[in-house]
Amino acid sequence: MRSKRSTPKMLHRAWELRQDLTPAETKLWPYLRTLREQGVHFRCQHAIGPYITDFCAPGRHLVIELDGDRHTHQTEQDGERTAYLTKQGYRVIRFWNGQILNDIQAVIRTVEKELSGQ
Repeated sequence: MRSKRSTPKMLHRAWELRQDLTPAETKLWPYLRTLREQGVHFRCQHAIGPYITDFCAPGRHLVIELDGDRHTHQTEQDGERTAYLTKQGYRVIRFWNGQILNDIQAVIRTVEKELSGQ
């Protein structure tokens, strides 16, 4: 029997979010998909419990969150989210949308370092 990682409502909401990615998510997603060649499988808009992560590599227990302007006012919620995901065994790294849009190569290097354990 397959374990439940979230509710059907959250899984459906994740599906809806995948249909309308932000510009930063749209730019990062193809780069993360190329990591499949190295055996790292990322999922886009992946529901975990009460949260939907922007990108998640479940097999590597890594979550990537992209933060836009609204995140400057919700640091407490982001902290709770990170604490929950950490408790579930995930490492969480965050990038501002501007980092993705303006320096994608630095972001990719950071992700690769995190995946290699450095």
